[in-house]
Amino acid sequence: MRKIFSIPVRILRFYGEGFRSMTIGKTLWTIILIKLFIMFAILKVFFFPNFLGKLDSDTDRQDYVSGELVDRAAK
Repeated sequence: MRKIFSIPVRILRFYGEGFRSMTIGKTLWTIILIKLFIMFAILKVFFFPNFLGKLDSDTDRQDYVSGELVDRAAK
């Protein structure tokens, strides 16, 4: 007798079996994951510094953000 599984279980099994049978695909997924790690972990440190973390209170953060928005809107 064959068991009937729910749709999410069937979808997970479908993708799992497909990924197991891949040869070149595993290498490509590895490259994709490495690129995502570089983009979100390493580049974030250099291009998106934490300006608000340097400020002490919520009021200082609010003043900084509102000042930046006003300055940029005035340009």
